[in-house]
Amino acid sequence: MDTTLLIFTAVIPIFFVIGSGFFARRTGWLDQHADRSLMQVVVNLLYPAFIFSYVLGNEALRTPSNLIMPPLIGLTTIVAAFGLSMLVARRLKIGDQKECRTFAFTTGMHNYAYFPIPIVALLFDRETTGVLLVHNVGVEMAMWALGVGFILSANDPKSIWRRIFSAPVISILIAVPLNWIRVDQLLPNFCFEALDLLGKCAIPLALLLIGATFADLAKGVRMVERLHIPITASVLRLGIFPLLFLVFVVVFPLSQELKQVLVIQAAMPCAVFPIVLTRHFDGSAEVALKVVLGTTIVSLITIPIWISIGLKVLEW
Repeated sequence: MDTTLLIFTAVIPIFFVIGSGFFARRTGWLDQHADRSLMQVVVNLLYPAFIFSYVLGNEALRTPSNLIMPPLIGLTTIVAAFGLSMLVARRLKIGDQKECRTFAFTTGMHNYAYFPIPIVALLFDRETTGVLLVHNVGVEMAMWALGVGFILSANDPKSIWRRIFSAPVISILIAVPLNWIRVDQLLPNFCFEALDLLGKCAIPLALLLIGATFADLAKGVRMVERLHIPITASVLRLGIFPLLFLVFVVVFPLSQELKQVLVIQAAMPCAVFPIVLTRHFDGSAEVALKVVLGTTIVSLITIPIWISIGLKVLEW
């Protein structure tokens, strides 16, 4: 299959499932009262099961460099993106202080899980998917410690450590040592079959909830007003940042699996979860929605382009 067609094959279903979530909310099939419990099931059960299914028996994660470099790079790239986004927000006078902070936080966070995981799984192998999951530990740390703890003004009574050590992060910290000592060789097949069944539910359900969130927030926001916000975010997130990611891939001696992860992460739009965080903390929900929705729509075109370029970079 042609590479571009293969990439479209990986990307289109993601947007279709998001659109299904949008439609389900607008028709009343997916009630707002169900969101919290469904998200708890995704975060605390389905996604950890997904993690265990891809980490246990993963040979790539028995290489020390794939346990140290991925989270370190995940943290570093997010911190750098936060800093550059804040600089741009202030120089271009995106808005008041709250809006600049929200812009920096939302634009700095790329979609590191629910978008890239199905694309990585389709284009590469389970070893690369496992490295992606370990990489995301560093992203989570940067999001909570710097993004929420410093860029946004926190009002959550939970300590920052309780926020960082979420169920997915704890699952990684447990699964990686178990994989290192080859516990997977002692487990019966039905354990892996159960984990696989649960894990396969995580991404589709999360994408449905993302679509429902878009449906909720889009009601009160006029996207045609203050267009400079989504345009600036799209230039940064889908133009400048991907180029920097690919330069990073070329310059630094990284494992092949980690390079593949960075090629996919480079093409991603802004993460959706920051919308929820800006509503919960002291941020601007309007700016967050415009940034996320704008970059997500544009990424339908840019994701295949950047991934195609990235795959060619990997061949050099």
